[in-house]
This record gives sequence, structure tokens and C-alpha cells, in this order.
Amino acid sequence: MRELARGIHPAVLTDRGLGAALETLAQRSILPVEIDNAVEERLPGPVEAAAYYVVSESLANVAKYAQASSVRVTIARDNGVARVEVADDGVGGADPSQGSGLRGLADRVEALDGRLVGASTDGGGTVVRAEIPVKGD
Repeated sequence: MRELARGIHPAVLTDRGLGAALETLAQRSILPVEIDNAVEERLPGPVEAAAYYVVSESLANVAKYAQASSVRVTIARDNGVARVEVADDGVGGADPSQGSGLRGLADRVEALDGRLVGASTDGGGTVVRAEIPVKGD
């Protein structure tokens, strides 16, 4: 309820940053989630929010559709870009044209001059990658 009252923007993201917010998502996941976060400093608020939602929606999709046994989330920052990747070992075959979830994430990332791409092969799992410019780098 607290997240709903705050416009679905979790307090932990605002208060403690992306790393802590992703750890909370991982703890709530029904699947094992490994997080590789190479970003120690805080990112600008809009970048953290977009990255959080990419991971949150991707984890929800994995839990619903992927029949995966695990998920790996990687966060990095280099050359003025925050990179977010969510990879699962599920059945693959995700088709962005069959739902609005990935399109909505792409819109959020593109609003920050970033890009979102997905790769999914039958039997080979799914990878969702976002690259979001960090202004001022």
C-alpha cells in the first residue's frame, strides 16, 4: 500500500537508491535473482526510476511466462551510460508485439534518450537490456 500511495515509486528507491531497491525486488521474487551491481554511487533520480521499472517489469514477466529457474540482473555505468540487463534461463520466445509491458518500458527509457532491446530465442531464455544516458558524465 505504501508503494501505491507514493505513485508506485518505492520508498527504498528514493531513500537508499537503486541497489537497495533491486535487492528488495530480488527478495520478493518467487525465483532466485542474482544481482551484479557495479554502480556504487547514486544515479540521477529519473535514471534510477527507469532502471528500477525495467527490472521490476522484467522480473514480473519472467515469473509469469518464462518458466525460468533463475534470473540475473546486471547494473553497470560507463561512458556516460547506465546499463541494465535482466537475463533469465527460461523457455524464451518472448514477443514484444504481444503485450504492452515491454513497449511501456521502452517508452520510459526512450523518454530519457535511452534505448531498450530484448532478445529471446525459443528454449534459450530472454534478455532485456536498457541503456540510459547519465547526463553530466
